[in-house]
Amino acid sequence: MTAVEIVALHASRVHAFEGRPSDGPRPDPEPVGRSVVEVRAGKGIVGDRFFNHPAHRKGLVTVIAAESLDAIGVTASPLLTRRNIALRGFPIDTLAARRGTPGSLFSLDSGAGPIRFQAHRPASPCVWMDVVLGQGACRGLRGHGGVRCVPLDDGELRVGPAELEVLSPTLL
Repeated sequence: MTAVEIVALHASRVHAFEGRPSDGPRPDPEPVGRSVVEVRAGKGIVGDRFFNHPAHRKGLVTVIAAESLDAIGVTASPLLTRRNIALRGFPIDTLAARRGTPGSLFSLDSGAGPIRFQAHRPASPCVWMDVVLGQGACRGLRGHGGVRCVPLDDGELRVGPAELEVLSPTLL
């Protein structure tokens, strides 16, 4: 069990990073930062653009370590990465599947009970990161852009103190 802090939760119904980066991101019709999100097993975060989206079955929820942003000098909100969960206190990228190895099974508990997640592939950064976070962010986040996951339980996550537990380094 590792004590972590959930520093940001993101849920947006729209894709802001479509089209050409030089045109800038589309504005969200509603605030994307949340203090609480509902997680549904096999579906993702209620209200998010990838919720129950067939094309994203193995990447319904994305998690990034806030330390990855600190390491490249980003002081902007982690919400700009459009990752669903930004946490501090654990190297989340180590849980991703790598060349023939499965991703880890882990749980997050922010007080309402643990929610298990199956980690899959890394959430690779794109050129949009240079637009919203600053020049060099895309390159700086390579290998540290977070991990794409599938929730295995229903539950609720809140911004604030939480516990992360790595349950298994293999798929269920």
